[in-house]
Amino acid sequence: MPASFAEFCGIHDDAREAAAQHTARLIEASGLELVRFGWCDLHGVLRGKTLTAKAAVKALRAGVGMVSTLLLKDTSDRTAFKVFEPGGAADLPGFEFASNLILLPDPASFTTLPWAQGTGWLRCQPWFQDGTPVPLDTRRVLQQALAQLTQQGLGMVCGLEVEFHIYRLKDAWHGPDLDPELSAWPGLPPAVSLIHPGYNLLAEGWFDMAEEPLRIVQHTAQALGLPLQSLEIELGPSQVEAVFDATDALTAADNMVLFRNAVRQALRRAGYHASFMCRPPFPNIMSSGWHLHQSLVDMSTSQNAFMRETPAPGSAPTDAGHTLSDAGAAWLAGLLAHAQGMTALCTPTVNGFGRFRPNALAPQAVLWGRDNRGAMLRVVGGAGDGATRIENRIGEPAANPYLYMAAQVHAGLDGLARSLTPPRATEAPYAPEAERIPTTLPEALDALRADTALVAGFGEDFVRYFSRVKQSEAQRHAQSDDQADFERREYFSRF
Repeated sequence: MPASFAEFCGIHDDAREAAAQHTARLIEASGLELVRFGWCDLHGVLRGKTLTAKAAVKALRAGVGMVSTLLLKDTSDRTAFKVFEPGGAADLPGFEFASNLILLPDPASFTTLPWAQGTGWLRCQPWFQDGTPVPLDTRRVLQQALAQLTQQGLGMVCGLEVEFHIYRLKDAWHGPDLDPELSAWPGLPPAVSLIHPGYNLLAEGWFDMAEEPLRIVQHTAQALGLPLQSLEIELGPSQVEAVFDATDALTAADNMVLFRNAVRQALRRAGYHASFMCRPPFPNIMSSGWHLHQSLVDMSTSQNAFMRETPAPGSAPTDAGHTLSDAGAAWLAGLLAHAQGMTALCTPTVNGFGRFRPNALAPQAVLWGRDNRGAMLRVVGGAGDGATRIENRIGEPAANPYLYMAAQVHAGLDGLARSLTPPRATEAPYAPEAERIPTTLPEALDALRADTALVAGFGEDFVRYFSRVKQSEAQRHAQSDDQADFERREYFSRF
């Protein structure tokens, strides 16, 4: 018999045991009282359990139980499948009757939380009790996509540019969201005020005005070992941006999950509210985007597989081959071919579709451009430039990072497999005749289900599951008496 559940799952080798022993020593030596076992849900939010230090050491190998319906929640925390009715979970074996899953931590992910005294943290993934992995786990979805990329001798590198909003809580501990007389499902959002008035892009004076919360963001990110590069004042009132150095794709996704959840918690304790909602529920705001920079690395040479030494013979600057290698051009073409299908994975909330409007530094159509911030895909770099990359500007900051990046992989791999050729770069990103990005979440879900390559990449079961959960959200929004209030409660409070 296996000595632990991790061994039963077949993942506990010598390296994992060494990491478990090292983490156990850290927990004991640092005098921690609590350790959070965190797992990223479908919506990119960390959930999990908090164990005492002694119990946490044991759970490094044994794991900890978790109710399976946490994978089936929509953005209001309602379960989108009727797991207690006969056949209600027929498409989801292992989830019947809110059965138990086991969260197994990665011992090497251990860190201490800089804002929570005496508290450690571990990243976890769910397993069925029979020792098989849970295929609906979004981190596993990205791992499987990257494994397909590895089979081609390629790795993916991603850099993050994340816009979001920070507000000052008007009453940090006794606002309307914490009034028991006003509690609801979901509850009221907090009452807030601005940290800067906006409409003065990159203004040093506005940065100085907002320095206190931005320092909290900086110190929190750096204490967690995240590769923060810069913090900037964006155009909208109370809007800021965080930029991170490039890492491998899985690390970048892990970093995004940890960053969002960490800064929200650290800022809340200091009397601020951070929101990664695309369009907060106030007049005169600017939409927030998440711009995902991506390139491939040739694993045999460690070189940027998107870079070409010299422009393709006879090419013009508007030709992809002028800047990108043949592989980079095919990847670009794959992203364009599957742009409509990937939209729901990159912009997964009803609110996020309000961002796709002309002349707003946001995309509206399925186009690419050479260093063009109005296009959906912005190609950056040039021949001989080792930093040559593609920036996808379709995402919103509330997106699940694992699904956002997996969508790039499956689309790009199809472009490589079929040696697709992209059209010429646009010089008119808001031209009315261009193919449009889906304008609503239901439209985007239809496009995803109709995209045979993405369905094959993610798997029919996952696409069906994802669509069911997101349809629940879209239907409730459509049926709500006050759609603005729906978005205030469902997104601004929680994301």
